[in-house]
Amino acid sequence: MAEPGSPSPLNKPDGLLFALDHDAKLSRKLEKSLQRSLGGEASTAVNSRVPTAVNSRRPSFETDLEKAAPLDNIHEGSHGHAFDINDPNRPKFGFKERMKHFTWAWWTWPMSTGGLSLLIWSQPFQFPGLRWIGFGVYVFNLALFTTLLGLTIARFILHPGTFKASITHPRESLFLPTFFLALATVITSTERYVMPENDVPLRWVILSAFWAYLLVTLILAVGQYSFLFAKHSFALTGMMPTWILPIFPVMLSGTIASVIAESQPDIAAVPIIIGGLTAQGLGISVAVMMYAHMIGRLMQAGLPHREHRPGLFMNVGPPAFTALAFIGMANGLPDTFDREMDGIVDANIIRTFALIAAIFLWSLSLWWFFIAAIAVVSSPPEYFHLGWWAMVFPNTGFILATIAIAKEFGNEHVLRFATALSIFLLAMYIFVLVNHIKAVVKQDILYPGRDEDVNDH
Repeated sequence: MAEPGSPSPLNKPDGLLFALDHDAKLSRKLEKSLQRSLGGEASTAVNSRVPTAVNSRRPSFETDLEKAAPLDNIHEGSHGHAFDINDPNRPKFGFKERMKHFTWAWWTWPMSTGGLSLLIWSQPFQFPGLRWIGFGVYVFNLALFTTLLGLTIARFILHPGTFKASITHPRESLFLPTFFLALATVITSTERYVMPENDVPLRWVILSAFWAYLLVTLILAVGQYSFLFAKHSFALTGMMPTWILPIFPVMLSGTIASVIAESQPDIAAVPIIIGGLTAQGLGISVAVMMYAHMIGRLMQAGLPHREHRPGLFMNVGPPAFTALAFIGMANGLPDTFDREMDGIVDANIIRTFALIAAIFLWSLSLWWFFIAAIAVVSSPPEYFHLGWWAMVFPNTGFILATIAIAKEFGNEHVLRFATALSIFLLAMYIFVLVNHIKAVVKQDILYPGRDEDVNDH
């Protein structure tokens, strides 16, 4: 009987399997030959622990990618021929086949682009034309959002059944919320760049968009977590920051409220702020509970494989956007707000406590930023994944929160520091975008076995 931890004969350097051309029929013949030579029990142990060229995918929650056997990279094509998905000479696929792998994770791109447009608008030191540059980014993001929406629909039309598969898949479904995060950046950017100050009809449009967004994302947060709890079983040792994503969109309702409340009439602003605060409180509360599991996972199983470490930056987002929302919503309160009309709890007192809470949460965001940065720098990823966009959007929230806090104190030194961070983030956006485009051209993504529609972490 083979020992549980002993190396499989199939994984020895001189194993015959690596000398073959990955043809599925030859692989099966080799397995039968090994069964005769190793004996029934030993071959059973080998077959139960080592994936074959035909069935090489193992459950993602039993093993980390860095511990996976070399054969885990084998994919069987539609004509029965298996190939290594990491082989530079692997076969190329056409548009239709690649569209099958156009996952929800693509929405991390417009999500990050919309965040960049908001960051440009919020810069403390403006120069002539900067807002126009931000407006150009906003327009580009609208075009990008529309294009990706069309491609997403095309995927579901060209490959029937992929919609249901995408929203129930244990990995890809966790990226469904990124669509709503991208939508949140469109709403907030529209308020910043397009909405005139005294246009009542358009104010009603943005108000309706806020309440509709809050309702839909609340349903998403409850429904998606309920489905995950009922239909999937996840090991805490395999936890990834993507577990936070289903609560992220409803949490950004508070960020939207902080942007639009100030321009709404008093009778509409207060309900918006109450709704936004409720959603923000729900989001940060669930995120903090997830942080406990995340730290437990890091303590017990260590850092994720290098290919997935950029995702750790997702942990930066919840406290950063909550800090930003607290300050924005407090400033959005009417100056005459005084619930009891006694001067004890008025708008100024609320703004003071909002600033205190924002600093408290900003420090948590800073801690997660350093944890993620050290993890990525110590072992940079080798292949591009759409999760690289996590190095942009959550950090946008961190910089926006830094700017908001510095403005409250009137500290120009911190504002200059935030400007430097903004330049760094712009460079990171360009870096990720260039690698994104290269990965599409080289077919490193939109390719069987290389996207979020497979379990590999």
